[in-house]
Amino acid sequence: MPVIPRIRLPVVVPSRDPSTVDVLVVGGGINGAGIARELAGRGLSVLLAEQHDLAQHTSSASTKLIHGGLRYLEYYEFGLVRKALAERERLLRSAPHIMGPLSFVMPHDPSMRPAWMIRAGLFLYDHLARREWLPDSRTVALRSHVAGAPLQPRFTRGFVYSDGRVDDARLVVLCAVDAAARGARILTRCLCTEAHRDAEGWTATLAPTGGEALTVRARALVNAAGPWAAHFLDERAHVPHTRSLRLVRGSHIVVPRIYEHEYAYLFQNPDRRIIFAIPYQQRFTLIGTTDVEHEGGLDRIEATDDEVRYLCEQASRYFLQPVTPADVVWRYAGVRPLLEDEAGNPAAVTRDYRLVLNTQDGAPLLNVWGGKITTFRVLAQEAADMLGGALGWRGSRWSETAFLPGGDLRSLLPQLTRPDEDIRRFDAELARRHPALPQAVRQRWVHAYGARVELLLAAPLGEEIAPGLHEVELHHLHDAEWARSADDVLWRRSKLGLHYSDAERERVAAWWRRSYGEQATTA
Repeated sequence: MPVIPRIRLPVVVPSRDPSTVDVLVVGGGINGAGIARELAGRGLSVLLAEQHDLAQHTSSASTKLIHGGLRYLEYYEFGLVRKALAERERLLRSAPHIMGPLSFVMPHDPSMRPAWMIRAGLFLYDHLARREWLPDSRTVALRSHVAGAPLQPRFTRGFVYSDGRVDDARLVVLCAVDAAARGARILTRCLCTEAHRDAEGWTATLAPTGGEALTVRARALVNAAGPWAAHFLDERAHVPHTRSLRLVRGSHIVVPRIYEHEYAYLFQNPDRRIIFAIPYQQRFTLIGTTDVEHEGGLDRIEATDDEVRYLCEQASRYFLQPVTPADVVWRYAGVRPLLEDEAGNPAAVTRDYRLVLNTQDGAPLLNVWGGKITTFRVLAQEAADMLGGALGWRGSRWSETAFLPGGDLRSLLPQLTRPDEDIRRFDAELARRHPALPQAVRQRWVHAYGARVELLLAAPLGEEIAPGLHEVELHHLHDAEWARSADDVLWRRSKLGLHYSDAERERVAAWWRRSYGEQATTA
């Protein structure tokens, strides 16, 4: 086989290794990456340290939704729902390649909630925040609607409403890419082992996997460690705190596609919880989530057999085709660090966040407690406002109208309209300009990289390591997106691991070992 020369793609990570920064952010989930992006965009020097891979834990284990949280209205979380609803269309416009609108069908089960209550909740959901193009909710007759076909015939009426979907792990990575492009330093697989505070700043010790420890001086520190936030304060920063987190595990299952249409479902359960069933990765249906107290360690979070059975049983209450544990092709779980609000039911614990800035005991320390993916940008904006005030920095807000990397499609489209239509037009134009690019590769690249697909097209495809996965993409993910193992590629930068056989996944792992050495630990 001829050797295809490798063209080095632009690396977004700054080459310098600063020992002094304005802000050290600990944690590479959605909140940490979002805060690093916002701060860097305001001109502050930022270093983000993540102990594992970006989005390796909670932020890649979500239900993959951009949503206001319809069920939170039942718990009177009007402020949270309004804040999240106000972000929906803003986020969808910022990254139409990794996000998109999604219509949900809620079959009416009179034994769960009366129809008037659901209609009232949907009216609030429609009007709590401004919408420009997402449609109003409506009532449908399921026996004559396409969404009724996979359901048991006892469900005759349903309610349709709009929210959005998101590739959660790629959202985190793109925030980090944007932060780095604006000057931030991103260090993955780099544990902050110690952080000591004085009146002028923080001195932190960072231990990268396989490398020498670094000492960093920062004027302020952000604790965005998610489920590890309290542990970080106790064991690493040695800072007393009164805020407590409630660790709630959310588990999901993926099964072969149950139905062919593109609607998602919201199902009400007898225990007052809800689950979603969502079209996923063309060939599958994603079902989740559970809400159970998590009492174990955080090193390896897994969906239990009991949770899998629960999800199967609840989905089978609605679908004509029963869902069984034998159908499950993938299961995953994440621990959500929720604010302790004394709610008895884990499903009722608030998904809102609290930002606590401490400047009384020395240099600024900002602790991030709680949060959800949909509100990550406003959380980051508020965090930057607080830190800017504490540091005497007047950088202005900027992210409200900004695109995420790859989201600005104007390189191929003369005018933008609706984001879901724009991404389809972008794909069509890319097909016209690059007819030799395989359709499956092109469409996947469009929805992973958006306008940044031009970076991959600037180089030869190289060898096809597994179906649709070429060397040029693997090099790009290593050079520009901090992928350090085959798992980073297969399960976070993409979901190709779900589509590949064991042998195909091993081919990717073997290529990675040949190209970049032994895989990094993926605990």
